[in-house]
Formats: sequence, structure tokens, C-alpha cells
Amino acid sequence: MATTPIPSDTFKLGFIGAGKMAESIARGVVNSGVLPPSRIFTAHLGAQRREAFQSFGVSVVDHNHQVVEECDVVIFSVKPQIVKDVVLQLRPKLTEKQLLVSVVAGTKLKDLQEWAGQSRFIRVMPNTPAAVGMAASVISLGGTATEEDGELIEKLFGAIGKAWRANEKLFDAITGLSGSGPAYIFLAIEALADGGVAAGLPRELAKGLAAQTVLGAASMAVNSGKHPAQLKDDVASPGGTTIAGIHELEKGGFRGTLINAVVAAAKRGHELSQS
Repeated sequence: MATTPIPSDTFKLGFIGAGKMAESIARGVVNSGVLPPSRIFTAHLGAQRREAFQSFGVSVVDHNHQVVEECDVVIFSVKPQIVKDVVLQLRPKLTEKQLLVSVVAGTKLKDLQEWAGQSRFIRVMPNTPAAVGMAASVISLGGTATEEDGELIEKLFGAIGKAWRANEKLFDAITGLSGSGPAYIFLAIEALADGGVAAGLPRELAKGLAAQTVLGAASMAVNSGKHPAQLKDDVASPGGTTIAGIHELEKGGFRGTLINAVVAAAKRGHELSQS
């Protein structure tokens, strides 16, 4: 049977789970003008989470089944420990006309499709910079999800950063890099700031300089078209301060340590997805 296209001009978007990630996605979609808040729904009984969504116009109902009954695209954004129970509970309400999406970490498409009783599913892995509209998201299409479905989800997640497509088999490695990666960068920012303090800078100035330096360097890596190695070489003049600092980083195994961190996180992600 042919898959019913999602009406791109009138579709309604629902979130099962009203946590920070769902809020970040919803805010991005509204702020970018992809959807008006009147066409976005979620469910929660707690006053704080209800107010968070209602503050930018999203409709908050009392029960998840009301979200499913109302919406064409349903995003599951719940904790991995409960996603199976949530999908099974809602299964009688799900239809083949709906596009189902999961942002749940470590939960495979084959399991989601089995629990839902349908394969029009898309798995997305965003990361925490979604909160500031700078997410790195990766999308993988399930069995009967169409190219049009993929384009729709790319547009939604493009509202909170950048989106790529990849085979689901790469998701453990993606977890190790972009999923866990923000924590590595926060650690680097903290260490840079500590270095500034050790060299005599006031703490607040050191922290601000460290964060802005990382932001600026990342922007150059994204926008310059140059390889990171070339950008590094452009800063490191002969016999200068930068190459002296780089020498110390190399002595400390900086690059190898970061590589090992990504691989270790990817391995742990694989272990968790098997459990």
C-alpha cells in the first residue's frame, strides 16, 4: 500500500515526552517559522513543563494518546528505559498515515518498528547544543519512511542546527563523536580557562575568552572551507607562541586522547544498545 504523504502545509507535530530536548526542538521549529505553535502539541501534567511549552504557544494536553490522535508527525522524546512501554501503550492509536520519529538514545529502529507495529519510523540523534539552536543531528530512515518523510524531518531538525543522513549502523560512532562530544569541548573550555588563570588572568575573563575562542575556531572550521590542519598551520608561525603550545599538547598525547575518547564512548554506546 502506498504511503500517504504528510501534508507539508498543514501537518501537526506532536511530542511524546515534554523534556528539555523536546522543548529545544519545538522552540527551534517555532522560532524558525517552520511551523506555527498552534500546530504543535505535547502532553504533561506537571505545571513547570506545561508552562515551558505554553510560554511560546504550544498546546499542552493531559495524555499522550491525545497527542497521537491529533498529530501527523509524532516525535518520541522519552528516556530509553521507558520507550518500549510508551510505544506499546500508544500502539492502538498509531496509524500508517502518521510519520513516527524517535530521538531516544540507544534504541534501534527495528525495535521501535516492532513495538509500534509499523515501519514508517525515522530515528534521529541530535545533541545537547539543540538548546541554543546549534545541534548536530543525524537522521536514519526506517523501512517504509519515504524520501519526502526524510526531507520533512531534515527541515524540522535543520531548525535547531545542522542535520545529516547516515545509515543506522553508524549511530554508535555518532554517539561517541557528536553525542558525547559537547562534554569533551566543555572540558577543553574549562582547561583553557584554568590555563588562563594559571598565566595570571582573572577567572571571568579567562572563562569568557576560552569559550569565545572555541566558538570562533569552530565557526572557522565550519565556514572557511579549509581543513582543520591548515587552519592550525595558519595560526602557528615559525618559532612563535602557538607552536610552543602545540608542542606541549603533542607531548601530552592530546590528539590520541581525543580519538580514544570517541572510540571509548562509541564502544559504550554499542554495549548499552545491546542491553
